Order: sequence, then C-alpha cells, then structure tokens
Amino acid sequence: MGAKHFLSLLDFNPAELTALIARASELKKLRAQGVLPQPLKNRVLGVIFEKASTRTRLSFSVGMIQLGGQALFLSPADTQLGRGEPLADSAIVMSSMLDGLMIRTFAHETLRAFAAHSSVPVINGLSDELHPCQLLADMQTYSEQRGAIAGKTVAWIGDGNNMCNSYLEAAVQFDFKLRIACPEGYEPDARYLELAGERVRLVRDPFEAAAGAHLVTTDVWASMGQEEEAAQRLKAFHLYQVSRDLLDKAHADVLFLHCLPAHRGEEISEDLLDDPRAEVWQQAENRLHAQKALLEKLIAPNV
Repeated sequence: MGAKHFLSLLDFNPAELTALIARASELKKLRAQGVLPQPLKNRVLGVIFEKASTRTRLSFSVGMIQLGGQALFLSPADTQLGRGEPLADSAIVMSSMLDGLMIRTFAHETLRAFAAHSSVPVINGLSDELHPCQLLADMQTYSEQRGAIAGKTVAWIGDGNNMCNSYLEAAVQFDFKLRIACPEGYEPDARYLELAGERVRLVRDPFEAAAGAHLVTTDVWASMGQEEEAAQRLKAFHLYQVSRDLLDKAHADVLFLHCLPAHRGEEISEDLLDDPRAEVWQQAENRLHAQKALLEKLIAPNV
C-alpha cells in the first residue's frame, strides 16, 4: 500500500476530515494545559518552499517540534531542485530519508509529481490551484466559534483563486452552501465549480453573496506571482471589499475569516479586523493545531 498524501481535501473522506478537525481542537486544548503528546519522536518532515510563507512555515515547523519530531527546511536554491534535477528523482531520494514532505509551490503538478514518486506522505502547503491546509484551520475555527457548518451558507468575496477552489471542495466535503462573488474573468476553476454542483452559486454583487451568510471570507486581490497584475486587479476588484457594512447584510451570527496576510484598505476595510465578528487571529493560530492533527494522522507513529 502506497503512502497517504494530502494534496486536496478530496484525499480524505468527510468523516476523516471531521475527525481531523476534532483532533485539532483537542490538541489545542492540550497545548493550553501544557500537555504536548509526542507521537512523532525521531520523525523528520522535509519542508520545501518555492513561495514565501509565515503561517505555513511556522505551523509545520513548530508542529513537528511539539509532536516530538523535527522539520528540515529544504530550499530549492540550496538543493539540486534549483539546478534542474527531475522531480521524480528528488522525490525518490528525499522520501528514502524523510518521514514526510510538505511542499509550498506554484504549479500543482509539482505536488502530483512528488506524490507519484514518494514513498512517504506528501502534503500540499499551498499551490496555485489549492490550499487545503488553510481550509482545515478555517473549518476548525468555524466549528469552535459557531458549531457545525453543515447546512450553513458561506460567502466568498473576491478572486476565484486557490483558496476559492479549496472552498468549493470544502462545500462538498463539509456539506455547506457556497456563494461566490467575483468580477467577470476572475471566476474559480471550472472543474471545481462543476464539482460543487448545486451547492455553489456564482454572483457578481458581493452584497448579494453576503446576504444571510453564516461565514464570510476573502483573500488578497493579487496573490504571489501576480504582482505585475496588481494595478489591473485593484481596478477590477474595487467593489469587492469586505467591510462592516457588508457584514451587516449577513446572518446576525456571521463569522469573518481571512487567511492572511491582509491588505487593509483593499480586500478588507481598514477597521474590519477589529470587528468582533472577525476571528482571523484564532484562525491563524489554528493552522498550528490543524497541521499537528494532519501530521499525526499521516506520519506513522514511532514504534
């Protein structure tokens, strides 16, 4: 039997995802009590970053330490990856010495290539197509703050990017309705829209998307690698800012989330993160706990 990978929320079934989030909340409570289970003693996770990172790097590195293992940073600039060694060759060699690999990259195909040739779990720390680890933290945050998300309505405001694609997967796996408000030409990947089917509705008006929503979320208008499009995107998205006024149109018990970093005055109003309906700091911390639960599940305990 091959290694179990996590490139997408679809790599686990809904029951597994629910259990994973419950375990993340349990690990969070244990840490608050000063209890740190260490099932991954002497295990080593290789972490490869082709994109800059704060929360992903911290959560996987700190998570491995708290679980008793280590995270080894492998920079493409300092390994043969940066000199053109085939991905398959690198995957075979690295997985022979490591207990898992976390990769944060541009092309999703890089992850697929590593997973196809790795004998240990490969985790998607972000690609241009999907960001499933962030969704684990988002779903954990909603669960802790508001309870079960099944049957609720989520509003995505802004770019149909990798986060939006992962929200479409989450709508299927966690059984919620998703409204997406984006300008024409910035829709999410058609494959993920098709996957979500009747659970998703695409609109142009952000206030229409937010009406009655239990969760409102967004992301930056220009992601890493899109810096040259920043001016064009500012113009295209200027009506898609999430503000307190927009949240006022949502459900009375609405929760606002943002995967960070946030550009105040662009995708969110200057004061939005100070709104009591925003839980972005708990959401950011939950990256640690969700990643620990994921690592605990994927990397075989020391025996």
